[in-house]
Amino acid sequence: MAKVEVKDLTKKFGEAVAVNNINLDFPEGKLTVLVGPSGCGKTTLLRMLAGLEEPTEGKIFIGEKEVAHIPAWDRNVAMVFQSYALYPNMTVYKNMAFPLQARRMGKAEIKKRVEESAEILHLTELLNRYPRQLSGGQMQRVAIGRAIVRKPDLFLMDEPLSNLDAKLRVSTRAGLKRLQRDLGVTTVYVTHDQAEAMTLADQLVVMNKGEVLQVDYPDNVYYHPQQVFVADFIGSPGMNFIPCQLDQDRIHLHLKDFCYELPSEIRPKFQAIPTSQDLILGIRPEDIIMNLRATPNAFRVSIYINEELGKETLVTVVCNDTFLKVCVPPTLAMYRRIGADAWLDFKPDGLRIFDASNQRLLVDCAPEKMEVDFEDVLNG
Repeated sequence: MAKVEVKDLTKKFGEAVAVNNINLDFPEGKLTVLVGPSGCGKTTLLRMLAGLEEPTEGKIFIGEKEVAHIPAWDRNVAMVFQSYALYPNMTVYKNMAFPLQARRMGKAEIKKRVEESAEILHLTELLNRYPRQLSGGQMQRVAIGRAIVRKPDLFLMDEPLSNLDAKLRVSTRAGLKRLQRDLGVTTVYVTHDQAEAMTLADQLVVMNKGEVLQVDYPDNVYYHPQQVFVADFIGSPGMNFIPCQLDQDRIHLHLKDFCYELPSEIRPKFQAIPTSQDLILGIRPEDIIMNLRATPNAFRVSIYINEELGKETLVTVVCNDTFLKVCVPPTLAMYRRIGADAWLDFKPDGLRIFDASNQRLLVDCAPEKMEVDFEDVLNG
């Protein structure tokens, strides 16, 4: 195992800045997930850790060794790519043995490592097969096996599950998380799938436009997003956002199409906000309460469309020109009537208030964030 750290790391392609002055720690033995939209810089950062791209500026440490300008073959790093990249003319055994043969390792040690890795990945019965005789999930396990036989200081994974179908991806990611936990190797995993990021990560890193926006335990990123982008990107569906202002007495939020009275228990959190400031109210779909009749402080909306998800129904409602997503129980038939009236209220601890100018968090009404000891995470 090795702790990995990057300091003031920047990568430019001509005038384009792919990674902009990043400082980041990857805790030893933990699984760190880099998540963000296409073009956010996550894969470029991963390739710099691997030695496939050379930084324009900054330093990379693997353990105590500074490796920013050391070639890939001199780093004890193993990478699993989005494509399986298996040699079609080699058996599973030979595919897994290849990186050890390239290091001129003895045949007995190669056989031992391949068989150990095959047992961990449930590939023992497939060692004599060729890639064309394997399923997508089996090929992905071979690609992972080819990486772990090297016993690297660092695993790098670039969207390794993206070629699998939805059901297989869910089962494979669970196995991958358990495998990483059992091996205890420092791992950096890249994905654009926020659900995959949330389920896999010990440490979650949200990126956009070459910058790191938030680093934390996944639940803290979900419940305590520090920027509008993070709140929107993490969660399916993302958070609802409504422009608003605080009135002079700091009791009401004036939203675009209605006025919302702040519950008394959260009003103290709003005392420091200037009443002239443009704000954004953020609320997740599960933190909105929908009623069939008018209730105090609720506002009327119209059912626009609904999406049946089995365990819940995702309802889109409209109030004048404001559209909101609301999660409701699937058994309420009234919510399936498009065009019907309903009344919404907000759970007090679901409110987040962002500065409209810089989109940073100003008020967080959720319970205190979870303080996590990564040793506790690793040990379950």
